[in-house]
Amino acid sequence: MFATIHNRLEQISQVAVWVGGGALLAAAIMVSVDVISRKFIGITMSGSDEYSGYVFSAATTWAYSYCLLHRSNVRIDAAYNLMPRPLKGILDVLGLLLLLYYMSVMTYYAWISFVGSWTNNSVSITTLGTPQWIPQLFWLSGLMLFFVTLVFVTIYAIVSLLQRNWDLMEKIVGVPTIADTIEEETQGQDVVLATDEGLDRKQT
Repeated sequence: MFATIHNRLEQISQVAVWVGGGALLAAAIMVSVDVISRKFIGITMSGSDEYSGYVFSAATTWAYSYCLLHRSNVRIDAAYNLMPRPLKGILDVLGLLLLLYYMSVMTYYAWISFVGSWTNNSVSITTLGTPQWIPQLFWLSGLMLFFVTLVFVTIYAIVSLLQRNWDLMEKIVGVPTIADTIEEETQGQDVVLATDEGLDRKQT
């Protein structure tokens, strides 16, 4: 059951990343057109900077879940790699619990901000007067997706820790090894690491 939910969340996060990336690309094109037209034609697209800021903030939160599920978050692992696997598992779960606490506070206040903008009909202090609840809705949706994913991953990690399933712990929350990174970047192609084990496997 956990594996099925994990795979489903990966699919959802993949779609969210593609949508967020597409939105960022569109914002970059809009800003580029604005700069070029202002330079050579003397015409400016009002609001391109404002909209690009909204897109950037929302697209960033939409990538959080993908980053978590693929263990792409930056961690200082100099001492971590020297520790025994049980201690690594405990530290991974502790890190998830601390992150869960932080995200629960952040998501709560993001919700308060969204509700306040909705009820008060708040608008941006620009010539566009953009209703603030619109960009905040996309920003909040990314945070909520990440929060739900984080809750699941934390439960999954705790269950794996109690079962002493260290391989699964490393797969879902551990720091990626060099081999994991290479496999992720090469999309599972036939790549062999330059190690004694890898060379022996290639020769056979």
